[in-house]
Amino acid sequence: MKFQPQALTPYVSARHYFGSEQRRHRERARLSLVQLAGIVNSSKSALARVETAELMPPPDLPARLDAAFGTDEYFHGLYQLAKREAHPDQYRRYMDFEAQAEVIETYDPQVLPGLLQARLYARAFLGCQEHLSLDKIEERVNARMSRQERLHAESPPYRWAIIDESVLQRRVGSPEAMHKQLVSLLEQVDTADSKVQVMPFRAGLHPLMGGALTLLTLPDGSTVAYEEGISAGHLYEDREAVKRWRRQYELLRAKALPPAESAELIRQAMEDYEPCDTPST
Repeated sequence: MKFQPQALTPYVSARHYFGSEQRRHRERARLSLVQLAGIVNSSKSALARVETAELMPPPDLPARLDAAFGTDEYFHGLYQLAKREAHPDQYRRYMDFEAQAEVIETYDPQVLPGLLQARLYARAFLGCQEHLSLDKIEERVNARMSRQERLHAESPPYRWAIIDESVLQRRVGSPEAMHKQLVSLLEQVDTADSKVQVMPFRAGLHPLMGGALTLLTLPDGSTVAYEEGISAGHLYEDREAVKRWRRQYELLRAKALPPAESAELIRQAMEDYEPCDTPST
């Protein structure tokens, strides 16, 4: 069967346009993906994913393409636009990255990260969003729980979560639900596959107080960052941008309590949600 290249949509975004222009110049030069890969010192699969906008062009690729095609700084200019825009379907893209990540590092200042949430906690948290119907809430809870299936696989991703102390103090759902959530959290504080640190109030201000951050390390060793505010998030794949977010996360990790002290703080918080036995009369 003859290979049929995937159809492109060049006008969806600058990233799509970059990919379509790479293919246009490649075909005009009568080069296959394998031949171009040899010229620009890349892999066929990586170039194919750049052409279909599945992969952000690596920082060194634009200059190599300009040299290969004799296009001055044409691809350099396209790259400057592409790396500054949000991916048109970036949350779904983020979920794809999360599903294959070998290391997942998170920080959340307001609520437990989704991968740490128990069902009752997730249902109560999503239920406070008034625009969601009961059916939609249950649908999202099930989706959130399905994301956790990888955590129980034979080779789960390594997780490192930093949470703010306020997360332990803010009740989500009933006291019983909150107690069960903290029991689950405590079980994940210091295992072979997961670490949890608490950022105590006494640590004071830090640069990530305004939003949540997730770093995903992929099987090829690359890392992407996802920064999320109240109503919007941004996925970063550019190496320099990810490096800046990595630096912020490492500073946060250094300020947070070590796992043993974090576990003690979680135990103290659990006491406020201990189920009360009603005395019989």
